[in-house]
Amino acid sequence: MRLLKLAIAATAVALIAAPAMAQQYPSRPINLIVAFPAGGSTDIGARVVAGIAERMIGQPIVVVNKGGAGGQVGWTELARAKPDGYTIGFLNLPATNTTILDPERQAIFNEGSFTPIINQVLDPGVVWVAANSPFKTMKDVIDAAKSKPGTVRAATTGILSDDHLAILMVEEANPGATFRIVHLLGGAAQMKETLGGNIDVSFDNVGGIVPQVRGGQVRALAVMDIERSKFLPDVPTMKELGMPNVISSSTRGIAGPKGMDPAVVKKLQDVLSKAMADADHVKRLEDAGLAIKIMIGADYEKYYKETHEKAKKYTEWAKNRPQK
Repeated sequence: MRLLKLAIAATAVALIAAPAMAQQYPSRPINLIVAFPAGGSTDIGARVVAGIAERMIGQPIVVVNKGGAGGQVGWTELARAKPDGYTIGFLNLPATNTTILDPERQAIFNEGSFTPIINQVLDPGVVWVAANSPFKTMKDVIDAAKSKPGTVRAATTGILSDDHLAILMVEEANPGATFRIVHLLGGAAQMKETLGGNIDVSFDNVGGIVPQVRGGQVRALAVMDIERSKFLPDVPTMKELGMPNVISSSTRGIAGPKGMDPAVVKKLQDVLSKAMADADHVKRLEDAGLAIKIMIGADYEKYYKETHEKAKKYTEWAKNRPQK
């Protein structure tokens, strides 16, 4: 009986303490994991929002770069963290999804390992070529991939990246078109190889090429979104080109480990949404060519699940697709 009373008392104390702890949160600095090296578009967005949000929340928000294995190192650390709100981090969809889905990656986390908090950026996919390329339109690229299958060198920023899946979508929408897929290590390598003439066409994201388009170094052929990009207003969408199902993007959103206190999640959502709506945040991301797309709570969870299901199809297809 005495043990039962002690157990009941302990439970009561825990129930009272939980709201109090949430009210006091945060009482120390918060780590914000970016699963890629410093200087990339995810890192840029992270540092901008962290700098604004920390003034609102009253504690430092420290951006911690944990690059390696295409994001897997950082996401592993995030999944393993204590769910107390002091370690949060960026998920990059669908890259996080395909890491989970690829058995060769042997990820220790799964789609249920995270608590989605808020999405910051939705960066649409884009198909582009060097300015001196003979390909003037997306039709030119597809016609070449049909007439000489497997010869048009199409670059991605990594195996099972959103860019890789986008190539598969284009092939699916254009029976007979087959690319020679070349996987490179990130956007910098992709830019170097394409401008150097070693790649015929590249699949990337709008935010990765805006400065080069404006500078006349590259030509964008198509944006993989339902509407034109405000950063590339003269570039048609895949829908306009007769491929309405070729929709691809890279989203960057903040999550925590599973099991977070809903009150802590709500506080983070309130602060981060205000920070993302801040005029300085909007300007600095737009100057970088990054389109803000705020999704909170249930909306972000829904998007996360839908992206995971879509990634399943193309991840399975990619296993049977020739690689380089």
